[in-house]
Amino acid sequence: SRGLARLLASISIRHVGPRVAKLLTARYPTIDSLRAAPIEELASVHEIGEAIATSVHAFLNSVTGQRFLDDFTAVGVVLQEPHADQPEPAAESQGPLHGKTVVVTGTLVRYRRDEIKELIERLGGRATDSVSKKTDFVVAGENAGSKLTKATTLGIRVLSEDEFAELIGGQPD
Repeated sequence: SRGLARLLASISIRHVGPRVAKLLTARYPTIDSLRAAPIEELASVHEIGEAIATSVHAFLNSVTGQRFLDDFTAVGVVLQEPHADQPEPAAESQGPLHGKTVVVTGTLVRYRRDEIKELIERLGGRATDSVSKKTDFVVAGENAGSKLTKATTLGIRVLSEDEFAELIGGQPD
């Protein structure tokens, strides 16, 4: 019930962590669709590439990988994303944060840390933990420290929680 992405991130497929697993399951929400995808198609997923695609394909289509997945199925694990059988709402890639990298720092009032990161990703953005020149926005709560300082030094736009809520158009949190 926690989703295919979480399972994929936890089973030690080379190059696959939480971020890669989410990218893959956004395109392939069931294990059958992921397993059936050719390497070239997997590699075409944004941020995946040939090395990751080859690793995923090799594991899912190996005898060991198949046994592993069969064992999960045998104990009742559903190998798909929770909403895989529902039609997609407006494309996530067209969300207000599409293509944006967002860092969250400080103590937040409106959101728990995991909630805001999930919201950022649901709206097409990428939530990261460190500020770099590739960061588009920093959402700063109370007592923001070195990340806020670095963002200011790099000239990155800093948003309060209220400004972030306005930016995303009052999307449900």
